[in-house]
Amino acid sequence: MEEAFMKRTANCGELRAKDEGKEVILNGWVHRDRNHGALHFINLRDRYGMTQVVVDDDADAELVKRASELKLEYCIAVKGKVRKRPESMVNKEMPTGEIEVKAEKIEILSPSDTLPFMIEDETNAKEDLRLKYRFLDLRSKGMQDRIRLRHEFIKAIRQFFYKTDFYEIETPTLIRSTPEGARDFLVPSRIYPGKFFALPQSPQLYKQLLMVSGFDKYFQIARCYRDEDPRGDRQLEFTQLDLEMSFVTREDILDLMEKLFREVFKKVVNVELPEHFKRLSYHDAMNTYGSDKPDLRFSLEIKDGLPLVDITSFQILKDIKEKNGAVKFLVAPKKEGFDYTRKYLAELEESAKIYGASALYFMKAEDGKLQGGISKFFEGKNDEVLSITGAKTGDVILVIAHENWKKACNSMGAVRSKLGADLNLIKKGFEFCWIIDFPLFEYNEDEGHWEAAHHMFSMPQSEYIETLEEDPGRVKGDLYDLVLNGYEVASGSIRIHDVELQKRIFRICNIPDDMAEERFGFLLNAFRFSPPPHGGIAPGIDRICMIIADQSSIKEVIAYPKNTAAMSPMDESPAEVEQKQLDELSIMIKPKKDEA
Repeated sequence: MEEAFMKRTANCGELRAKDEGKEVILNGWVHRDRNHGALHFINLRDRYGMTQVVVDDDADAELVKRASELKLEYCIAVKGKVRKRPESMVNKEMPTGEIEVKAEKIEILSPSDTLPFMIEDETNAKEDLRLKYRFLDLRSKGMQDRIRLRHEFIKAIRQFFYKTDFYEIETPTLIRSTPEGARDFLVPSRIYPGKFFALPQSPQLYKQLLMVSGFDKYFQIARCYRDEDPRGDRQLEFTQLDLEMSFVTREDILDLMEKLFREVFKKVVNVELPEHFKRLSYHDAMNTYGSDKPDLRFSLEIKDGLPLVDITSFQILKDIKEKNGAVKFLVAPKKEGFDYTRKYLAELEESAKIYGASALYFMKAEDGKLQGGISKFFEGKNDEVLSITGAKTGDVILVIAHENWKKACNSMGAVRSKLGADLNLIKKGFEFCWIIDFPLFEYNEDEGHWEAAHHMFSMPQSEYIETLEEDPGRVKGDLYDLVLNGYEVASGSIRIHDVELQKRIFRICNIPDDMAEERFGFLLNAFRFSPPPHGGIAPGIDRICMIIADQSSIKEVIAYPKNTAAMSPMDESPAEVEQKQLDELSIMIKPKKDEA
């Protein structure tokens, strides 16, 4: 049977000088079209690259006519012969830049309407326009490269686990609603009116059940769903590497992850990572960097400001110390060409206030003296202040005080992050670190009870088990987060595998036994049948790919993301459905109060 169109014999990224003289057929899209009178140049693009096609001045009238009909993004087939470009015309920026294809025949496979935006390597089109025409946006080299990177990343992960004795096992997408912090997406059941499935926030309970089942080593590239407000590094639906292991300790999991990322980063981006990643306790990370996900690509450190309180007359700082609060200082370094103006210091203060600080105080060091801000409260104490802070001429000492230690740390952490970016202190590259020794619980001031800092299935560290209920705030969990360039990219823990201990955790989190049985009965029941000690972790694939691709939004590494309003401009979802569908599900839409 004759082919319906001229089917390609080569792709647009593979031809080189060694292919000179070869007859080829290319299929692709018109990326650029330049008519130079007697000559016609077409840059033809597909997923693999780009090749220049030339319609020579000796081409027949039919070929010239067809070439003149072409417009940007027309999908075409070209038959022609490979030839070397003249030395002066070689394009060293293109992998195929040594050759061109002399066209002998052009077939228009499909035309294109006028483009809503140009298909560039990196477009400056507005986000919603890009998402409305995502099928066009995905043709750009930037998006093609990032989706390929994501493919290579996941491929390397699978290759690693296939050779380390893990099973890849799928867990269900329609599950029981077991609220774990974020809101569940609910799925109504037609067969059981009034009852609902939920989409999984993570496969947490199911992977623990797989350990009870004796599968020992499990992994999955898992789709997860959380009904929460989206932001740059979050989406309603996301993908994570999910894994669980039996008969392991924290060290086994951390060691496995370091091996995984060393191998994957070497394969995917040819970067050598250290054999072991730096470790910081949660407390040290907060005190030193003002964050439990610190960016270690720059060394600006936060220091304890209480020694300053002992030599000041500033009553605000003294009052904070009296209330057992926290005082933190940071030395903003002198930077050539950068001026710490009042306007800029106000911007730093606004960054701090987002995290609860009431004010950001400052003093400037100049020739062994303190100037401006709160320096008047350290009269006669210049030498002591400079000794405590290590500030030098041109540096600015920044101070935050708060009754709440965490708010003081986070506020100064925001200042540190802004300084790192504005002073260009952040080095290129990848800096991993482990955060360990997290609190197991945190107190919910609004609801008046303790809740899990990560999730309720994490094992307390052994020294706290006997006295959990006495002071939940001091209990540390066998928890660990992996941080990369200031982003949390994985979170995990050793899990509880004892029914009674699990019930105690539920009770501390304001979940009585009857509610625990209702919500998590299937897990508690399984734990009555000899579960093994087990633990796991779940790296976020979208977020890590975003970092590798040097992007600030995970939308840039997801084929079809939602916008910042949690909608899809392309298919206009979410959307209303027909009344018939609602009737089948026994659902009635209740109008909002302002619509009633």
